[in-house]
Amino acid sequence: MLTETADCGSFFDTSLMNSNRFITTVEVVPPAGSDPAPLLDALASLADLPVDGFSVATNPVAKSRMSAMALCALIQKRTNRQALLHCTIRDHNIISLQGELWGARALGLQTVMAATGDFVALGDRARTTMVKDINVYDLVTMSRDSGLYTGVVFDTHPEKKGLGQAVRRLEKKRAAGAQFAVTQPVYDRISAEQLANATAHIDIPMILGILPLRTPRHAAFLHEKVAGIAVPRHVRGQMKNAADPVSEGARNARDMLAIAREHFAGACLMPPFDHYEILPGILRDQQLHLP
Repeated sequence: MLTETADCGSFFDTSLMNSNRFITTVEVVPPAGSDPAPLLDALASLADLPVDGFSVATNPVAKSRMSAMALCALIQKRTNRQALLHCTIRDHNIISLQGELWGARALGLQTVMAATGDFVALGDRARTTMVKDINVYDLVTMSRDSGLYTGVVFDTHPEKKGLGQAVRRLEKKRAAGAQFAVTQPVYDRISAEQLANATAHIDIPMILGILPLRTPRHAAFLHEKVAGIAVPRHVRGQMKNAADPVSEGARNARDMLAIAREHFAGACLMPPFDHYEILPGILRDQQLHLP
């Protein structure tokens, strides 16, 4: 096992949440290739920031990327911070899923995000299949039975006004054993408070997703083309009118981080297009809140 990891328990451990310790993670997209060095260098450069760990996506948007589990092990060794493995029912049958979970434990990983996985694009379906031997609720239970601290995604599908259905799904995930949930990116106080209020009766820590905006085009693309994300009209207008859209996007992310501190147990920052260099400017005020 990786003895270099600083904490022998998950950073999402219940004792931390009960002590009101705010958790901050950074989502990582593995490289499309076999060389992890540039990514590991970028993550190592965040050593002075208040980041508890790295949340590693597995084949996002159903495109091949380096093994998330291999990258998790490399991240833990290089940064001395925990890595959270995303595990999907899309990519593995039930035999392989169990092997992945046991392998994660053997490599010193403590925490897993159980997810369905992004859908395979229509144009790729002639050569790529979605496995889905089991459903996400079964995966949650399997992960817990494997001794892993287990989280889930909370996706309200705002483009379909799906908050009610999302809450019911989260209740089922909690019943299956989920121990925390991470929301899709949120961009204003009204939306964040709506999610917090809708899930207040579910007794698991809720982590707010924060994806900084880069340009007006980026904001429009997320709103119009990416399922699960809604960028409010006034936020898109602020990005369009900003003299420096990157700074405006970072300002919005700082605001959402402050709102997360009011209503959520933590935040998951999702740097767009591997722009990890923006994180110091977003997290600078968080330093003031460290215990």
